[in-house]
Amino acid sequence: MLEASNNNELPPIPGKRYFTIGEVSELCHVKPHVLRYWEQEFPQLKPVKRRGNRRYYQRQDVIMIRQIRSLLYEQGFTIGGARQRLSSAEAKEDSTQSKQIIRQLRLELEEVRDLLKT
Repeated sequence: MLEASNNNELPPIPGKRYFTIGEVSELCHVKPHVLRYWEQEFPQLKPVKRRGNRRYYQRQDVIMIRQIRSLLYEQGFTIGGARQRLSSAEAKEDSTQSKQIIRQLRLELEEVRDLLKT
C-alpha cells in the first residue's frame, strides 16, 4: 500500500523545521531504507546529520523526496532518468514540485483560517 498511493493522498507537511527519517517516511509514503538509498543516488538530497549520525530532513528535503517519488513511482522514470531530470534546467520549473508547494501552502492557509475563525 505504501508505494501505490499517489501524491494527492500524501499528508500535508507539518510546520516544523526538522523531520526524522520516520516522519519523512510517513509523510512521503516511502520506507526509510529507500530514503537512505535515494540519498546516495540524488545529490540534491542532503539531510542534516547530528548526534549518532541521525538524519534530520528540512521542508525542502521533504518536497524533493515527494518529487523524486513522483518521478519514479508515478511518471515511470528510472533512477538515472529522475536524477537527470532533477539536475536539468527543467527541474527549476518542474510543475510537480510547484503543485506540491501550492497544495502545501493552501493546506497551511486553510489551517490558519480555521484557527482565526475559532
